[in-house]
Amino acid sequence: MADIVVNGQPRDLTGVPPHTNALDFLRACGLTGAKEGCAEGECGACAVMVARPAADGSATAEWTAINSCLAPAAALDGQEVVTAEGLGTPDALHPVQHEMAVRGGSQCGYCTPGFVCSMGAEYYRTDRAPAGDGGPPDQYHGANGFDLHAISGNLCRCTGYRPIKDAAFALGFPAPDDLIARRRGTAAPAVPATHLRADDARFVRPASLTEALHLLREHPDAVIVAGSTDWGVEVNLRGQRAGLVVAVDRLPELRGFAVTNAEVRIGAALTLTEVDTRLAGRLPLVSAMIAQFASRLIRNSATLGGNLGTGSPIGDAPPALLALDAAVVLTSADATRTLPLADYFTGYRQSQRRPDELITDVVVPLPVSGLTAFHKIAKRPFDDISSVAAGFALDVAGGVVRTARIGLGGVAAMPIRALATEAALEGRPWTAETVDAAAAVLAAEGTPISDQRASAAYRSAMLGQSIRKLFAEVTP
Repeated sequence: MADIVVNGQPRDLTGVPPHTNALDFLRACGLTGAKEGCAEGECGACAVMVARPAADGSATAEWTAINSCLAPAAALDGQEVVTAEGLGTPDALHPVQHEMAVRGGSQCGYCTPGFVCSMGAEYYRTDRAPAGDGGPPDQYHGANGFDLHAISGNLCRCTGYRPIKDAAFALGFPAPDDLIARRRGTAAPAVPATHLRADDARFVRPASLTEALHLLREHPDAVIVAGSTDWGVEVNLRGQRAGLVVAVDRLPELRGFAVTNAEVRIGAALTLTEVDTRLAGRLPLVSAMIAQFASRLIRNSATLGGNLGTGSPIGDAPPALLALDAAVVLTSADATRTLPLADYFTGYRQSQRRPDELITDVVVPLPVSGLTAFHKIAKRPFDDISSVAAGFALDVAGGVVRTARIGLGGVAAMPIRALATEAALEGRPWTAETVDAAAAVLAAEGTPISDQRASAAYRSAMLGQSIRKLFAEVTP
């Protein structure tokens, strides 16, 4: 028996095919508020709220907004979900729904339930505080502490964003008798081991890392999913199906986090939101990368292990981690090995990870360089795929570049280190002349191609400009 609690009512998962996403499952249950707009996690029309452990690792529950079009329905076995229908009714609107209505935040209404769920998760954020308690308001934060980045993954096609922003900034705080708010005071639901079979396919959430690794050894063609932000797109848009899906997102062994004098060790299955919260600014380069990684809806599901595991040449995490000399820990049923990330990628979406191995941790050595930055060139500042991404980590002492590490994405078949540029910087004065010379070298790194996002010439030009931008940002 497997089920999901949706709006307080259990819904049976028995017989649901493993490739069925949560959105299609919910709509089949008659909950048609959430919509499919893009089927790839870019529009937010499918957003729902899920009760999860707090991002800081505490035991209490936290309402988290996710893209239901990407999450397998089976991955929500034993979990609690709230859709727009569960927030309020036509006769008793939820405060978010009320503000959206009275301030003209909805026109055609197609995207509205998704906006409402993303806004609802922010409405119930436990550390949301009035501006007087949490800092002054700005273009992204209201006097009520509402962070507009909460809806960075929700696209509106006709209303316009001003009335939606007005609704967000007009929200108060949950009433004492708000049952959804009170749910935060108790533990998030435990994640059960799951074994579902339908249509000659299986979805398995192992009870332990050992079970997962034995499954992978016995079934090398199994598909591994964590946040499913990549695999979900393959299922929806390319019709991919798998005989066996192995979910590793909630394995405790992949969700550790530790800081010592020598390193920061990050569990591969922590979501990017959890990683950013637990880092608490310890790795500014990683925090800068996460802030530009897709949208909060995606970051609430996506993991570092998944981003590295897919081996995409335009993933945002690899350039930042390459600049930090990070390493990956690869574990099989027989052994564990640690591999420098610079040696991990071998080709287009290829790596040294064997089919029977899992990425269990990402390790960043300490101390990190004093000068770091992450530059992402894309058509939109948020919720977009990079054309070029560059991570910089430089040690400058006495006006001289002692060490330089530069990671690049979008300019080769795989993420790469800019080795020639690093050599052009190290041992030289940190001056405009050195930077101009290094910019010419950086513009020639990699083998960029022309595609729908950018031309090869543009990518090369942006590489050169990125180090000039870095110099301008840090030089008085």
